[in-house]
Amino acid sequence: MAREELRGKCGAGAPARVCRRNEMSPTPLSTTQQPRWPRRIAIGLACAAIFLAFAGASYQFISTARDRRAYPVPGKLVDLEGYKMHIDCTGQGSPAVILDSGLGDSYLSYHKVQPQIAQFARVCSYDRAGIGYSDSSSQPRTSRVMAEELHALLRAAGIAPPYILVGHSLGGYTVRLYASLYRNEVTGMVLIDASHPDQENRFPPELKNMEGTWLREAEFLAYTMPFGIPRLLALCDDEPAQRAAECNWHTAREAVAELKAFPESAAQAAATSSLGDIPLAVLSHDPDKPSAELPPDLAKPTNDAWEKMQGELSHLSTRGTRTIAKNSAHYIQIDRPDVVIEAIRKVVDQARAQQPASPFKSN
Repeated sequence: MAREELRGKCGAGAPARVCRRNEMSPTPLSTTQQPRWPRRIAIGLACAAIFLAFAGASYQFISTARDRRAYPVPGKLVDLEGYKMHIDCTGQGSPAVILDSGLGDSYLSYHKVQPQIAQFARVCSYDRAGIGYSDSSSQPRTSRVMAEELHALLRAAGIAPPYILVGHSLGGYTVRLYASLYRNEVTGMVLIDASHPDQENRFPPELKNMEGTWLREAEFLAYTMPFGIPRLLALCDDEPAQRAAECNWHTAREAVAELKAFPESAAQAAATSSLGDIPLAVLSHDPDKPSAELPPDLAKPTNDAWEKMQGELSHLSTRGTRTIAKNSAHYIQIDRPDVVIEAIRKVVDQARAQQPASPFKSN
């Protein structure tokens, strides 16, 4: 009976060896049953990614903590009702000199000039919200907001007006907004290769493509900083103090936010009025030292437009002057600190010559 059933299944007249082969062959896989190895590989890769992310985050955390133990925050952290901002003041005398850094830069961009300025005036450098040692703010990162935050910081820190405001690059927008919002507190200004509100319209159109590249590079740092990748790739500053202040996620994220808000900040600066007759010094980089990031075909037209706009900035005040810092690129306070110190000294002297006794008292 079993032999007859087998022949029936194999087919009438089928050879016995065929029936035996069919009987011994494995049962085919069900169409719903899939191989397990792709899933195992995916799980393995996911576990490896999680492990590497954890290791990178641990490396970043430990390295940041080590750097900041070696270079603790100078000055003080001031509570502004929900977040703290860092300010470092040295020296004595009025008016106080307030140093505002460029896009994404911490207070350390002025480390070569602050000690010398402190010999003839009270001088304060600070970190904008989210930069360096300052906590992040929930407010938009426009120059108007940053000017308002600076005003709150100076008040809370007990740094009394009047002020000489010093702005480098993007910081030029911030100090102009400050002077517009709090005119009676500002008695002089120094602009260090400061941004011009109309520069985006007057630079070569090809520069827009490079600006997109710069934004992507800034976003790469912000996205990868929590996992220590910029440190591993040696993209953080070689100077330990600079690395302690700036090689962290919130500083990288703030730089992206400031860069994205740059057009709005420019529009805000453009809407401000003139500075009247307050002492104003405009310092510009050497035309023979254009940005190293620009290709030769863009360097000259960009620099020509920049030079013209720098001249226009000196006309913001009837007492404006302009100085070209020879052998200096964009960071004049680093390449030629002597030029910056001398310009600030002259503005301080002019402000003091016309300054009545102040009713305020600084801490």
